[in-house]
Amino acid sequence: MSNRIRVTRASAGGGRPQRTTASRRVSLLRWADMDLVLLGAVLLLSLIGCLLIWSATLERDDLTGGDSREYLVKQGINVALGLVLMATVVMTDHRWVRILAPIGYLLAVVGLVLVLVMGSTINGSRSWLMIGGMSLQPAELAKLAVVLGMALVVAERSEGRWRDRVGTLDVLLMLAVAAVPAVLILAQPDLGTMLVLTATVFGVIAASGAHRSWLGGLAAGGIGVAAFAVISGFLKPYQVDRFMAFTNPDLDPRGAGYNVEQARIAVGNGGTFGQGLFQGSQTQSGFVPEQHTDFVFTVAGEELGLVGAAAIVALLGVVLWRTLRIAARTDDLFGRIVAAGIACWFGFQAFQNIGMCLGIMPVTGVPLPFVSYGGSSMFAGLLAVGLLQNIHLRTLSAPASRLAPQRRVLVRG
Repeated sequence: MSNRIRVTRASAGGGRPQRTTASRRVSLLRWADMDLVLLGAVLLLSLIGCLLIWSATLERDDLTGGDSREYLVKQGINVALGLVLMATVVMTDHRWVRILAPIGYLLAVVGLVLVLVMGSTINGSRSWLMIGGMSLQPAELAKLAVVLGMALVVAERSEGRWRDRVGTLDVLLMLAVAAVPAVLILAQPDLGTMLVLTATVFGVIAASGAHRSWLGGLAAGGIGVAAFAVISGFLKPYQVDRFMAFTNPDLDPRGAGYNVEQARIAVGNGGTFGQGLFQGSQTQSGFVPEQHTDFVFTVAGEELGLVGAAAIVALLGVVLWRTLRIAARTDDLFGRIVAAGIACWFGFQAFQNIGMCLGIMPVTGVPLPFVSYGGSSMFAGLLAVGLLQNIHLRTLSAPASRLAPQRRVLVRG
């Protein structure tokens, strides 16, 4: 009897998740099968962050109310809750991740709307929702929601097609998904988050296979929008002052340039090996504003020195390496774009945060991933790590998923 080849559609897309052999393998995988290098780097960064936050708030009675361990305990709780969220995502079937992605996106948009309606203004930005005694920053979670939403658009439209490159309509739909949260974030206004989101969106579009003309056009458009925002007066005066202080910190050393000047002094004080944990003169005197959040890297620079600061940069480099490795190894289109988007998010945000502490980037107020104090940033980061682990486990357990991007199953009869 002659062989027959039948082509059918695989269930890599929507619909109710079915209990396949591959998904059963995922549920049986041991925790040891996770990317332990990625997990270890994230845990070390979180531990170092707790120590740096503790040091930055040790002598700050105005923040702690006399309890020197208050922020250490709070950040420990943030890390613990974030790990629970990460574990939940790791053990979730990958099909449910795709089904729940639109719900997560809608919740993020609702949160951004609520911020504008009833949010609290901190440091000139209306970015926070106060829930009981806790504060939530929806913009942090919106970064992950945008990555998932854009990846879902590409995956749903590209799987089953014989060409790999996305078309004009695909790019426009991705931009539309990103535009709604972007407009709401600009309305707060939260310029730092907007810069990170812009870099992330650019990275997702590049990873999706868009033509280079799109990438060049988006880059030129971004520069044009930034120039228009400055010229038209869209930015608030304090935001313009921060950019002016970036170009010349001595222009207003007691005003807009104060943060940059004090951050440089703190990092310079550290030398090679630092002044010792809890011993930094600038840190313990409280000269650097927002040192437990946006400027936490200056604590490392002063108290742990060049060696300690370099260790943090190296750990962040390991996180990016493993994230890109997961993106390169998976054959699932949705997973590949999600991992690439997370890499762009982590990479640019880390560069922006460390850069403003060193005076090579303008002060925009973004946290250092896994190190800065804050529940929203920690939750979003560990949720993203959970997704990366989920994609990694999916790749290990389902060799047949190499056919998923083409959505073809060959059956011999």
